[in-house]
Amino acid sequence: MTHAAFDDPGYEFTNDWFDQNIVVWDTLVPRFSPKRFLEIGSFEGRSACYLIEKFGKDQAIEIHCVDTWEGGVEHENFAMSEVERRFDKNVQFALGKVGNPGVVVKKHKKLSYLALAELIAVERRPTFDMLYVDGSHQAPDVLTDAVMGFHLVRPGGLMVFDDYIWSMEEMGSQDLLNMPKSAIDAFVNVFTRKAIVVRNAPVYQLYVTKVGG
Repeated sequence: MTHAAFDDPGYEFTNDWFDQNIVVWDTLVPRFSPKRFLEIGSFEGRSACYLIEKFGKDQAIEIHCVDTWEGGVEHENFAMSEVERRFDKNVQFALGKVGNPGVVVKKHKKLSYLALAELIAVERRPTFDMLYVDGSHQAPDVLTDAVMGFHLVRPGGLMVFDDYIWSMEEMGSQDLLNMPKSAIDAFVNVFTRKAIVVRNAPVYQLYVTKVGG
């Protein structure tokens, strides 16, 4: 089901992958009173536009969007230059809709580990209220994003992992290294004293609260 806000003809989206998450995000994310967001994997900007419209109408917020806009192995049939163009257009349209000069979107066009390393060096302490991991779906990359991103999330903040059970291969013949799940499970298991899984949430995304530094 398409979210009502995305029916606006000013947006230019070609997919609605994100929309299935909105029913959970609408109730879960506000509990963390987020003002600073970091998302890894932005594609056409649907999640960023949701955050702008949901949280940027009456307060100042800051969203950092990390993506190479070169695509991964699952994007071979996409014209990624057009995807990036749509991202830029959609974000600007969302900013115009809310009309709040206190809403800032920062675009980091680079590999996620480089962007995260730079943010860690600049921030020097965990300051983000929410991290959304939805970049490369290859297990080594997901684990890298999780571990590095953890150090940017404030204690009490929220980490969201997309496509928890996604795989490139058919059910029964999955390659664990081509799946986010094995990396997310490894992160949760190793960080079990510092990150707690939010229960009673849909399995397609995994939600984690940071409880330690």
